[in-house]
Amino acid sequence: MAEALDCEYSVEGSGPPLILVHGIGAARNTWAKLLPVLTPHFTVVTYDLRGHGASPMPDGEFGLDELVADLERVRERSGFEQVHVAGHSLGGMIGPAYALKYPERVQSLGILSTAAFRTEDDSAKVLGVVRAMEEKGIPNILPTLTDRWFTDDFIAQHGDVVERRLAQVIGTDADVFLNVFRIYATVEMSPWLHEVNTPSLVLTGENDGGCNPRLNRQIDAALPHSELVILPEYKHSLLLEAGEIVAEHIKRFIQAL
Repeated sequence: MAEALDCEYSVEGSGPPLILVHGIGAARNTWAKLLPVLTPHFTVVTYDLRGHGASPMPDGEFGLDELVADLERVRERSGFEQVHVAGHSLGGMIGPAYALKYPERVQSLGILSTAAFRTEDDSAKVLGVVRAMEEKGIPNILPTLTDRWFTDDFIAQHGDVVERRLAQVIGTDADVFLNVFRIYATVEMSPWLHEVNTPSLVLTGENDGGCNPRLNRQIDAALPHSELVILPEYKHSLLLEAGEIVAEHIKRFIQAL
């Protein structure tokens, strides 16, 4: 049985409950651009993954099962019987895994900028990033991630946002960061995604290298009840660069159910 931690969380807004799950080396503030769109319609619960933000540090190595247990603990503590769940990147793996384990708890899923059905080449590339970070140190590899995460225009016009994101990564405990990156690199949802019957919004950026439209089309095809949205030109950091657009899609998808 996976051991859950009591992660720090915030509750804002009113309406049906929506839990948002962030990705690697981020924190609940990554959802800031989405909240003005979502909180008039939903009771939004954001939380920091274990070892991230203000949440407690894990005791040793952990896997996807522990992150699913943490999400269930957040749901319990926030007091909602059934919730909508949307997750970005690693959060987009935690959400479906949670829905698989607790199908009666989840009313809809937002699967944002995540990966499944990776080829051997896809897997080798993402594992190569992990190995490079382990060998050379996270700060030395971060500049290569900047180009994968943000469009050139955004980097040119919002250098402060990019710098804050990189500082957030460097401020995350290195062991925790590498632990969650390994989970993201090695989890493969393809064997069980077809069992997730929850209505799902599958959304990614057109130019997201690691979570590209090719993989997201396969995610959409595997899920019994899903809709695919590909946002033109955007890369991986959709929440920081196009948060309002992502929020509008989440709102529309849930309200149409």
